Amino acid sequence: MKNAKILLACGFLSLALSSFGQSPAEEQPYIEVTGSAELEVIPDEIYIGISIVEKYVNKVKITIEEQEAELLESIQKLGIDRDKLVLSDADASYVKVRWKTKDVITRKDYILKVSDAATVGRVYQELEQLEIKDASISRVSYSKMDSLRREVKILALKAAKEKAAYLLAAIGEQMGKPMIIREQTLDGSFYNSEVNVQGSRKGTATYYIDGIRIGSEQSGEIQFEKIKTRSEIFCRFSIQ
Repeated sequence: MKNAKILLACGFLSLALSSFGQSPAEEQPYIEVTGSAELEVIPDEIYIGISIVEKYVNKVKITIEEQEAELLESIQKLGIDRDKLVLSDADASYVKVRWKTKDVITRKDYILKVSDAATVGRVYQELEQLEIKDASISRVSYSKMDSLRREVKILALKAAKEKAAYLLAAIGEQMGKPMIIREQTLDGSFYNSEVNVQGSRKGTATYYIDGIRIGSEQSGEIQFEKIKTRSEIFCRFSIQ
């Protein structure tokens, strides 16, 4: 997989033989191993939260509608489809109510979805030109997360099988059929929750997810660290 790095780690090993008094089905000797695998990918779904507020320039009121039109024009100039810019869920209902009452809208919140760090940098430059100062990265993700999960589990299972085979070969034994295959529970396999940003667009900013550093920005260029996922599979194989 592109941008993927596979890290295989050894787990626990135990050889167990039957004890006196067990039934014939339980007398089968076995080996227990844990296989693990880790994949790293560069996030390809970056969500930028953008807020527009009414403002005055030289005592002239600049409405949200005018700023929204400029924002749409700017993102299209960057080659980003208009449908990538949507109202945030919370703001959508708020705006609808305000429209019905014909009241003045003072703020609108949007989410802009882009696919890479370079585009994020260009969006920030456009926002600076438009004097839209309220913008931040809300979260990052990977578009093929489900297939990534499956792949890392398969790699962990293969690692367990390979480990059992070479360990038994070292003592002149052969591996039989699997008796137990169980996925181990891991906490925080994917770092894909809300991002906290420290710093500003003009200086140096560091981005964190759940307290884990995922990327940094320096001199206007943002670099995202890779999203990691890990799997551990416990296996018991019979010994022939």
